Order: sequence, then C-alpha cells, then structure tokens
Amino acid sequence: MESTSDIFNLYKQKTRRSAELFKAARTVLPGGIAHDARYIQPHPIYVDHAAGSRKWDVDGNEYIDYFGGHGALLLGHNNSDVMLAVSEQLEKGTHFGACHELEVKWAKQVQKLLPSAELIRFTNSGTEATMLAFRLARAFTERPKILRFKGHFHGWQDHVAFGVSSHFDGTPTPGILPELSREIVLGSTDSIEEVRARLQIGDIAAVIVEPTGGTWGQVPLSEQFVHDLRSATAETETLLIFDEVISGFRCSSGGVQACLGITPDITTLAKILAGGFSGGAVTGRRDVLQLLDMHYGNDGTREKVPHQGTYNANPVSAAAGLRTLQLIEECDACERANASSSRLRASLNDIFRQEEFPWVAYGTYSGFHVYTNPEEITIPPGDFDAKVSLKQIKSQDSNLIGLLRVALLIHGVDITGWPGGIMSAVHSSQDLDETVNAFQQSVRMLRESGAVPPR
Repeated sequence: MESTSDIFNLYKQKTRRSAELFKAARTVLPGGIAHDARYIQPHPIYVDHAAGSRKWDVDGNEYIDYFGGHGALLLGHNNSDVMLAVSEQLEKGTHFGACHELEVKWAKQVQKLLPSAELIRFTNSGTEATMLAFRLARAFTERPKILRFKGHFHGWQDHVAFGVSSHFDGTPTPGILPELSREIVLGSTDSIEEVRARLQIGDIAAVIVEPTGGTWGQVPLSEQFVHDLRSATAETETLLIFDEVISGFRCSSGGVQACLGITPDITTLAKILAGGFSGGAVTGRRDVLQLLDMHYGNDGTREKVPHQGTYNANPVSAAAGLRTLQLIEECDACERANASSSRLRASLNDIFRQEEFPWVAYGTYSGFHVYTNPEEITIPPGDFDAKVSLKQIKSQDSNLIGLLRVALLIHGVDITGWPGGIMSAVHSSQDLDETVNAFQQSVRMLRESGAVPPR
C-alpha cells in the first residue's frame, strides 16, 4: 500500500529541477512564490513553455492545464493570431507614455461586446479595477460604505482582503486598517431581504458581487438572487458592481451580464480583457465614469476623481486584448469552453460514484470545482447549493486538497487549489478523457495511501 510520503516522493522524483528552482526562489522571494495560489507542498512546478491546452515544466513533464493563466486564456496558450498581433506591436514599441490608436479600438471592442460599457477606463489589473470602482461609487453617491458578500473574491486590495476564505465576521486581516474594514459591510447571499433591509439605511454607495458565485462559482449563487439584487439596488439608488474579472467575455462574449439579461451600473474587468497580458478596466454608466473626465467639475459643482497608472492601456496589452476580443466575437469559443466544462463535471461525478468517493464536481459556465465532502453528506445532482454552506466549502482539508493536486500533477493534470479549474476553448475530447483518467488514478492513489478512509 502506498503512503502519502510515497506520493510526495514520486512527485519529487519527477520534478527534481523544479525542486532546485524552488530552493533558490526561497532565498529571494517570500515563501518562494510570486502569487499565493501557486503555493503547493513540497514545491510548485516551474513551467518552461506552453501551447494550446498544455504546458511543460523544466523537467520535461507535460500537463493538461486548468489554471489557464488564472483564467486569462480562454483561447489557450500562445494563440497564433494573438501572438501575431503582439509581435507586430513589439516592433513598434512597448510603452509610449502617450495615447495611441489601439486603446481606442480596444475600448470600442469592449463597448461593442459588453452591455454595460458606456464608457471604459483601463487599469493595470483586476485589483486596480475594483479599487477604482469603489472610488467612483463613493464619489458619485456621496455615500461611505461598500457592501460585498462573504466568500466572493475581488482582488487583494485593502477593501476586499478579508471575508473571502477567513475573517467572515468582518475583522481585518493583518495590515488592514480597522477603520477601513468598518466601511465594508459583509453580507450574505442567503437572504435578499436582509440585503434589501441593509440598503434601506441609505449609507451604501455600491454593492459588488461575483455574479457567477463567490470565487468563480466555488460558492454557488442563484440567478434569481442576482436579479433580485439588481431590483434592490435600483430601488435604493445604490450602484450595482458586477465583478467580471473572470466571467467577462468568458460566460459569453458579453459576459455573465449578457447571459442573465442584467445591466449593472459598473463592471470590473481583467484577465481575458487583455488576452493574457497585464490589463484591467472599469466600465459602466456614462454619468458615473464621467467623474474621471479632466473637464469634470470645471463648473465648481463637483471635483474630478483622480486616477493614474503607468501601464494603463499598455500598447502590447491593447494589441493582445483587441485581437482576443475580436476572435471571441467571431467564433464560438465561449460555448465550446462551457460545453467542455459541463462534460468534465459530469464525467468526474461518474468517477466519484464508481470509486465510491463522496466527492462532488460542480460549477457553472466554463468552471469546475471539487467538493471533498468531509462530512460525507448526500448531495443529489443539481442540489449542491441547497446542501452545502459557505462554511463547509471554505473549511475543506487543505492538506487533502494539496495531496490531490500533487497526485494529479504526477498523472499530468494541473488544477487550482480551490480545488478546481478553468476551461479553455481549446481543451479537446482527448484532454477531457485524459483528465478523467488522471482523476480516477489519483483518487485511487489517495485511498491506497490512507489519506481518504476506505468505504
């Protein structure tokens, strides 16, 4: 019988060069990593190159990739059309420190696809987009507070760095001012009436929500709640912010707002927006975004909202983003990714039943998540959100999830630490079949190691 140490030893044997790089990284990078989500014991893989749905590490191991550039690569790695656009721009320059034609074309393409995009302001990232959205909302409404929901992820900035995986009572995480955290109202998606009552107080500038559910659907959210939220915010003249940093141009070419038929007041974007390069944006109502206009406030009535950013609408990001959005408009990339994810979720659940694992695969659109079900509750198909709470989802055994990720890497699949993943339009039937087989071999490995009790 294999032990958990046997699994780690096999992984170490396959990833010797990655282990060496991680050892060196720990001397120059805190924890040896540049992003918390890339942490894995005993060490992460170090990728050398990627193409399509796959990537290869420095040891020559090949992986089917479900990180997808943290969700940025709907078209897969190194799409030839996008890379050509980038190559052509690189010959012209990487940073002009000036306006350029591509930023206008890029913004017009966003406006063409996204229902809420009356005006667009580019930022460097999704985190910067949510920061700017909050500033605009407070300036426009002249109200101090933002309401967000437990378990929903909106980047790493101070307003949102708690209540995602911990501190659900609203207390700040280390480094966050208590005075700032008190201006954030942490709500629950369990009751729209509670939200409605809180909005009636009149001090909430905006409500921000991941309309696909918290952490890209890891914490499910009903479509009806989102519709009711739109009504509740409209009734109280509270701005509704859709965080579509992941879902934008992914659920459909018009984002989840086009799928739901809901137009938010403000939308935050990143990831797919910039085609795999750095870039984000705030879009929304003209009267709100006009607060950024240099001419605003000349009549002395209101003051302009300041906003800078060295890499805003960077020409290389603009070239990649424009071509990516054009391709998404022209083809069925969103539909293919959504269909592949649905098929994978169903196949994984078949495997879990065959192997008598109490786990559940779930999700929406082109995302999938795995619930390791430590309490082994019965979860009928399609009834996940009624049976599993935020607390249960966020309190899964991190050691078991880490071991699952290592086992899957041994079998050639790289998933996120949710655990789960993000599908691209170029994941093939062969990729899905190999992924299902990798999961089957991995859960068997976990059972044989004693990490999961026998049934």
